[in-house]
Amino acid sequence: MARPATASFRIAAHLFLRALGAVYAIAFASLAVQVAGLAGRNGILPAGTLLEALLTRMGPERYWQVPTIFWWIGAGDAALRAACWGGVAAGLAVAAGLAPRIGLLVCWVLYLSLASVVRTFLNFQWDMLLLETGFLALALTPRSIWRPLRGAPEPTRWALFLMRFLLFRLMFSSGVVKLTSGDRTWRTLRALDVHYFTQPIPTWTAWFAHQAPAPLQTVSCAILFGIELGAPWLIFGPRRARLAGCALLLTLQLLIAATGNYAFFNLLTMALCLLLLDDAAWPDALRRRALSLVPPGESAPLAPARTRARRIAAGALVGVAVILSTAEMTARWRLEMRWPGAVLRASEFLQPLRIVNAYGLFAAMTTTREEIVVEGSDDGVTWLAYEFPYKPGDLARRPVFVAPHQPRLDWQMWFAALSDSRRQVWFQSFLARLLQGSPEVLALLEKNPFPEHPPRYVRALLYDYHFTDRATRAATGDWWTRTPVGEYASPMSLRP
Repeated sequence: MARPATASFRIAAHLFLRALGAVYAIAFASLAVQVAGLAGRNGILPAGTLLEALLTRMGPERYWQVPTIFWWIGAGDAALRAACWGGVAAGLAVAAGLAPRIGLLVCWVLYLSLASVVRTFLNFQWDMLLLETGFLALALTPRSIWRPLRGAPEPTRWALFLMRFLLFRLMFSSGVVKLTSGDRTWRTLRALDVHYFTQPIPTWTAWFAHQAPAPLQTVSCAILFGIELGAPWLIFGPRRARLAGCALLLTLQLLIAATGNYAFFNLLTMALCLLLLDDAAWPDALRRRALSLVPPGESAPLAPARTRARRIAAGALVGVAVILSTAEMTARWRLEMRWPGAVLRASEFLQPLRIVNAYGLFAAMTTTREEIVVEGSDDGVTWLAYEFPYKPGDLARRPVFVAPHQPRLDWQMWFAALSDSRRQVWFQSFLARLLQGSPEVLALLEKNPFPEHPPRYVRALLYDYHFTDRATRAATGDWWTRTPVGEYASPMSLRP
């Protein structure tokens, strides 16, 4: 007997898989136009150099510790770009419903391969989220070569649970880490006073949000905590609670996307929220189309397990996944919990695959914005600034929306400003590439003040940036104001 419509999740599973394919395509396309400058032969951190070094230092375990297809095809510029564009093609195929299981597997392998060698620039939480989501989604994916919405099969309940538990961990942990970090701005509900101008790549709407009165910022912060700490529990409640949780989580993601640039994170999180919507929540026309025909050989809906052995295997898999992911989650909360050694060893063993991750964004809020300005000079006296395409630089340039594209170098410059330049191996390499005039690296920038030849010297200065107030912007047209902080990296040169 078929389940009632309120218990069916055919439409949600179908649309989620298509949305996941689209997110994969976006992530790969975004990386494709940057990968040569980030990890190519003349890039900031060449992937080929990494693999060559590992060949001399590691034995066969390197294939597990650094899982990547580039061990066999090489990590030259052409191979890196081919992997990116191959991922775009596979993602678009999944989004179109063509061979979804094969397409998702190809996407996962390619993205893991790139993450393993691009390293620093492909190590954000949403990169890990995409890999974990893509891996778990394989259990939701039908085996057919062509999968239209008409006759979409019912997802197995255990696979659906794992996807929802991932969404729970992502959102609930984001709230918990803000409290367990000990950060005073979160505990006093003052974090949004500084968030909008200190986030990595602000938008022009963030300027307006920053102008809001302090009481409104406090209330907004309280609402944020209410959603992050409360709404995730509704995921596992009865239907009305689940739908309310979905609405709250979607609203939060839309608000975040409206005032910040967080790559494909918001799209991926909203795709996960789709799995909270049962078939009865969708328009009648869409529901009739989905339920009108069941493909031959597939019951309507499919049973979660037809044999006792399958039920036991599914239960064991869910149990292991929940234990491992909970251990990772609580570790990020800084809780002193003693997990069995087997759990810790299993987590460590699976770490290279990035399929069990801990989440929690903005655990500690930065209260000031120190921005790095990179300059070059031919004589050590006159210095000209390199301009980045999206991060703050020119005071009069309006902040822009760039998501779901992620300019990886711009993002990494934000992180670099939080620590000493000598600890940033990639930053030292970046400066060296500017002195060499690497075309691939220069392509990552908006403005190269030395178009004819590389400069003799480069240096980096630190400035404190802040949004202007309404009066200053009305008078000057500037979106930013800045004051000098000091030297971030002293002048360096490759010439004697």
